[in-house]
Amino acid sequence: MRIAFIVGPFPVLSETFILNQITGLLVRGHEVHIYGYKPDDTSKVHPDVEKYQLLDRTYYIPQIPKNYFLRFLKGLAFISTNFHKAPLVLLQSLNIFKYGKRAASMRLLYSVMPLLKSQPYDIIHCQFGMYGIDGMILRDVGAIKGKLITSFRGYDISWYVKACGEDVYDELFVKGDFFLANCEFFRQRAIKLGCDEKKIVVHGSGIDCSRFTYKPRYPHPDGIRIVTTGRLVEKKGIEYAIRAVAKVANFHHNIEYNIIGDGHLKEHLQQVISELNVAEKVKLLGWKNQKEIIEILDKAHLFIAPSVTAEDGNQDAPVNTLKEAMAMGLPVIGTLHGGIPELVEDGISGFLVPERDADAIAQKLHYFIEHPEVWEQMGKSGRVYVEKHYDINRLNDELVEIYQQVVMSHSQLCNQLPKVSVPSEYISLS
Repeated sequence: MRIAFIVGPFPVLSETFILNQITGLLVRGHEVHIYGYKPDDTSKVHPDVEKYQLLDRTYYIPQIPKNYFLRFLKGLAFISTNFHKAPLVLLQSLNIFKYGKRAASMRLLYSVMPLLKSQPYDIIHCQFGMYGIDGMILRDVGAIKGKLITSFRGYDISWYVKACGEDVYDELFVKGDFFLANCEFFRQRAIKLGCDEKKIVVHGSGIDCSRFTYKPRYPHPDGIRIVTTGRLVEKKGIEYAIRAVAKVANFHHNIEYNIIGDGHLKEHLQQVISELNVAEKVKLLGWKNQKEIIEILDKAHLFIAPSVTAEDGNQDAPVNTLKEAMAMGLPVIGTLHGGIPELVEDGISGFLVPERDADAIAQKLHYFIEHPEVWEQMGKSGRVYVEKHYDINRLNDELVEIYQQVVMSHSQLCNQLPKVSVPSEYISLS
């Protein structure tokens, strides 16, 4: 199949779930083109970007000048040199009566620039809801052709809806051919917003389990190593884990807590660490590549994913960093938040605690430290669950099957899609 991915900035280190789908499709012999924006930082990229020469398949929307006069001149030059290629597309992109600010600001015109030479696609896969809207409009103006699939992944179905209004996806729900949600929590949110339940299934975000070697965890004389991987932003709830570790450190002196990631809350979190006088035990390690993360997880004993609902409404799906830790056999502590309860089985692969509850996290940490005999079985249960539900190879096979069925007629699609939904116990298409 010919498949177009409509994304935001690409490539981005924190969005390996998109990269995993693209490379999986290429390995399976499909042709993939990527349409998006050039990221601000291109110094750090995943090794698969070079391995699969993805930049050769990527077409960037030109940077739009902030000065409207320069923007207008650049747009006018583009029209004059390309009008003969797609006159109707270019005229439609300037239709302010139909497309409002998108047309008036010339954003829509700039968006069609990399698409003028594109051939029809079997599938147009938009990653995140807001890019689904972009894909819908680009298809409306005739810049791209194909069946339109949109993936809802987290902030697009939480923060974005709160910011733009609950009707923001109304037109997309009507015009889009099919939808994927990365957890049942967000699938139900989409249905509540107006998505036809027969047009959306759960398709989880996968990891390559073969890259994350399982091993049982046991206490070490040097101490207990605890890890969190995530951006230093409010949604990740890392402050509550720091406060929990500080409480536990009063009773268990031989612990250390390493936090992998970076973000705008770095200075605030460093201040919290200093105020709690745990700088010797809690370290902000900054960004690490996948190899470095695996090395840190390999030496760890416990993992915390303390996600919370941010003030702006942003929420998490079952996060990939948590899947990676579970795949390596780490017992985990997660929160009763978003899609995390669909990943962590409370009392089986780890524990679930309320959001923003440092005392509850501390209590579970204390239990883990006092009862290391549960680590091995919990870690093993986590590995089994991740392999069953989130293995990227199986999920990519299912993605191809979904694509093939979306290309079929709607009646055929409704009859066949349940067998490829992930995980099956969460899907209701009737």
